[in-house]
Amino acid sequence: METALAWIHTYEYPAIVLLLTLGIVGLPIPDETLLLFVGYLSFKGELSTPLSLSAAVLGSACGITISYGLGHLLGARVPTILGPWLHIDQTRFRTAQQWVSQWGKYGLLVAYFVPGLRHLGALALGASGLQYPTFAIFAYTGAVLWSATFIAAGYLLGEQWATSSATFHQTFKWIGIGAVMAVVGLIMVMTLRRPSNRS
Repeated sequence: METALAWIHTYEYPAIVLLLTLGIVGLPIPDETLLLFVGYLSFKGELSTPLSLSAAVLGSACGITISYGLGHLLGARVPTILGPWLHIDQTRFRTAQQWVSQWGKYGLLVAYFVPGLRHLGALALGASGLQYPTFAIFAYTGAVLWSATFIAAGYLLGEQWATSSATFHQTFKWIGIGAVMAVVGLIMVMTLRRPSNRS
């Protein structure tokens, strides 16, 4: 973790993009802690908040797109080919597929807030044959919500970001999940009501 934070100190926005891309693809990078640190540096004035958020969204979008692309390319072979590299076994991949079958494209919004499910969800959706335009709408919206949530948390915590990060990580994770679930529920209700309004 210290190495990742040092990279951000040294290389700033390019490091944010690269580290989040790799973290969301599935490499062991503490994504949420990284975003809290970015928010803290924005609080201190060492980074620009708009540029930090833009870099975080870009990195998140790149990572989730790579995962989707790999899932689309490999299909059911994901655990066999990527398993040794990203620690994905058949059981974990089946769990992600069950999540996808239950939530579909809406699951991408929630998956960002669940470590370990971000890249698995995108891999499973890619393997399911979800079309890219639909994927992009939900994946990139999720990237904005997730990045903004944790950068804002780091900014608000200020000097307390390091000592409080574990507690606030859990708190903001559940706040984010709750907010996203509420939005998903609203969208689904509005979608179900549409046909009856037309008749």
